[in-house]
Amino acid sequence: MVEVGGLHILGTSRHESRRIDNQLRGRSGRQGDPGSSRFFLSLEDDLLRIFGSGKISGIMEKLGMEEDEPIEHNMISRAIENAQRKVEGHNFDIRKHLLEYDDVMNIQREVIYQQRREILEGDNVSEVVQDMIEDLVDDVVTQFYQDRIDSEEWDWKGFKVAMEETFHNVPEWPEDELKGLKYDSFKEKTLSFVQEAYKAQDEQNGFETQRQLEKIVLLQIVDTQWKDHLLSMDHLKEGIGLRGYGQKNPLNEYKREGYELFQNVIEAIKRQTISSLMRVRVVHEEEVERLEEERRRRHEEEQQRMSKSSGASAEAVQQPLRREGEKIGRNAPCPCGSGKKYKRCCGRAR
Repeated sequence: MVEVGGLHILGTSRHESRRIDNQLRGRSGRQGDPGSSRFFLSLEDDLLRIFGSGKISGIMEKLGMEEDEPIEHNMISRAIENAQRKVEGHNFDIRKHLLEYDDVMNIQREVIYQQRREILEGDNVSEVVQDMIEDLVDDVVTQFYQDRIDSEEWDWKGFKVAMEETFHNVPEWPEDELKGLKYDSFKEKTLSFVQEAYKAQDEQNGFETQRQLEKIVLLQIVDTQWKDHLLSMDHLKEGIGLRGYGQKNPLNEYKREGYELFQNVIEAIKRQTISSLMRVRVVHEEEVERLEEERRRRHEEEQQRMSKSSGASAEAVQQPLRREGEKIGRNAPCPCGSGKKYKRCCGRAR
């Protein structure tokens, strides 16, 4: 290679990034080896057409140069480098803008992953569950508490529906205990009821079993909700650019709506976790065997009942139909005594 003068590179265009051109030039003079590089461009190339074709064409006309006459001048090289700088700056702004969109998801991802690590590494997540219960109780109480109306006139029916949907337990409080309730007493009363219900659930399933259930249920719900949230954020990002036509900043709109979606995810995790833990019931092996035995017994009884029914139906089908009395001819007198033929009297209906 050295004997023939080294590597000579001929380029038919310039890349929009100077780094690519410099890498190509570097091939011809690596580690001090001899070589050269030369680029041939056209004014119709994308790089020159967008950023420098007009100025260069004007200079050629003033100098009276022909279309096929080559131009070799440092000014051309500087113009190309300036065009490359503009393209690189534009691409950098695009990457920076995309990074700002990714930062929104990164913040949310850190929150969810931190919560998952606490669940996986912790031996007991009952404190997290209790915090969720307190938050949900506060939401329910805030929804139905009305300070300007007597407590007896509150929407107690709606309150019971909300308690059933959220905690699967409905309090049956005497009417005299509902008089003169304030926010703090109402919240304390509701929270005490829910905690007692969860304590009963804890005793029914067993302390160790309930702690394991808390980790399993919470982890599954976090994963499911996070995957659904990622899909929702992708859909939001696809059409957020259209907000620019409404004189709104798409990035700000993406941050605002992304935050709202994330808050909904956190709320859904709380509700689904508590709802599942309040109704889950551990079935022991003895009870499973009893239920299975009862299921088999019912199945056998049903089979026997169907067999008897099928046998009775078969016997009924096998019995032939027998006529009572002699057959009456169509032209014979009708036995009813009307004096008419049988076919024109009682036999007409047959």
